[in-house]
Amino acid sequence: MEFLNETYIVLFVIIMLGLMLGSVKIKGISLDTSAIIFVALLFGHYGYQIPSLFKDIGLILFIYSVGIQAGPGFFGSFKKQGYQLMLLVLVVVSSGALLAIGLAYLQGIPFDMAAGLFNGALTSTPGLAAAIEATGSEAASIGYGMAYLFGTVGVIVLSTVMHRIFRVNLEKEEAEYEKELHRDYPELINKNYIVENPKIFGKTIGEMRLRSLTKTNISRVLHNGESFTPNAETVLHEGDVVKAVGTEENLKNIELFIGKHTDIQIPLSKKYVVKRLLVSNKNVVNKSLGELGIFASYNATATSIRRSGIDITPNPSSRLRFGDKVMVAASDSTMKKLSELLGDSRSQLIELDFLPVSIGILLGILLGQLSFPLAGLNLSLGLTGGVLVSALVLSKIGKSGPLLWNVSGESNQLIRKIGLIFFLAAVGTSAGESFVDMVSGNGLQLIAVGAIITVIPMFLAIIIGKYILKINYLTLIGGLVGAMTSTPALSAVEPLTKSNAPQVAYATVYPFALVFLIIINQLFGIL
Repeated sequence: MEFLNETYIVLFVIIMLGLMLGSVKIKGISLDTSAIIFVALLFGHYGYQIPSLFKDIGLILFIYSVGIQAGPGFFGSFKKQGYQLMLLVLVVVSSGALLAIGLAYLQGIPFDMAAGLFNGALTSTPGLAAAIEATGSEAASIGYGMAYLFGTVGVIVLSTVMHRIFRVNLEKEEAEYEKELHRDYPELINKNYIVENPKIFGKTIGEMRLRSLTKTNISRVLHNGESFTPNAETVLHEGDVVKAVGTEENLKNIELFIGKHTDIQIPLSKKYVVKRLLVSNKNVVNKSLGELGIFASYNATATSIRRSGIDITPNPSSRLRFGDKVMVAASDSTMKKLSELLGDSRSQLIELDFLPVSIGILLGILLGQLSFPLAGLNLSLGLTGGVLVSALVLSKIGKSGPLLWNVSGESNQLIRKIGLIFFLAAVGTSAGESFVDMVSGNGLQLIAVGAIITVIPMFLAIIIGKYILKINYLTLIGGLVGAMTSTPALSAVEPLTKSNAPQVAYATVYPFALVFLIIINQLFGIL
């Protein structure tokens, strides 16, 4: 077809057909963007090729976006039960890799194709990218294609029926999870109290050190029928009514300190505003509320900070992160100033500054070229490892001078999708040349090997997580689908519970799983 003589036309035809195929859902299951590789394999079989430059550019953009997304969660996941969930990832990924290597040896499957089977079975496209870069062979993409379909469907089916296989009482697990959750992250509430303690009459809030002693925030005061936002210089008088924000336990301290709880309401002044402000101004990122003068200079009260779905009780030392949502109580005129200070602009949040992205990628490329001796070998991070480490570290740092390393979710998803599309199209056409020859005669064998790599690690993880580590099942199943890097499976297990246990565990595990999968794929390169 003369129409397909131009490379760029072939590229976008593959992308178009791949995305159309990926949008088809059968009982709620779709291939999504990964469908591009199947279309690309077909085009490659008929002699159409996408230059390898697109593969390298796509790989760089894709891996960098993964690192930026994973960074904060990756370094923050090694806490409390996070260690147990990290162990779960090690079990799933390590057992899957060992199975792939062992079965490849027994079945006479090339190790580069086994790397693809491993990543397809765990539905990991970042792992596939790392495997191709480590092995220097596109055969991995063929193995990925053979194992990916069962990997996707198998993880979804197993994750939704495991509780029946292991006879788990989901209602009991949910109750235990909620009990544990309220112990670790007490809900922030607000109550009103009458000033009755003679020892505090005529004293200022700052003088009494209310915030530090009670771990609560006073957001409003009613004095002589007039309500206003207090500050450190606000004097409390007998009969005043104050609104305090904190946990149930900490509010008991306020009651002992100030006086009894009351149902008297504090009316909002026409000039008084309570609003959640979005941190989108890069100049305030990494600065504390005290440095910004939220409490003192602005005569405002920050009652909570919502970050990653959790409400945090703020204090003067609390440092802001890009994308935080700060609940502020202040006068109308002050609120406008605070809005300008923090940014409060969704458009700024999603606007992509490509300069830090370019610098971060360049640093990663240079880092990947460094080599170091280990056990008689000169090892290096390579392109994938270097870019990933750069993105992880920079996303954790957050900001350096005027450079904001963090990328908003929407912008990061755009970078990731463009990179993934280019990568899959180029890799698929390159592998498509030999696709038929490599799978003819042993296609069913490859599918069976991929299925084994999907199923056994899942059962092993459930057994270890439930009976040895004693992880709550709802957390365990969320961690498991996170270790398998399967977002569709997370959607499938969500109806099992009204709690957010699977989502929280998935979010904890997923960044570490992405990184560990990329690291473990270096093993296939050595083999």
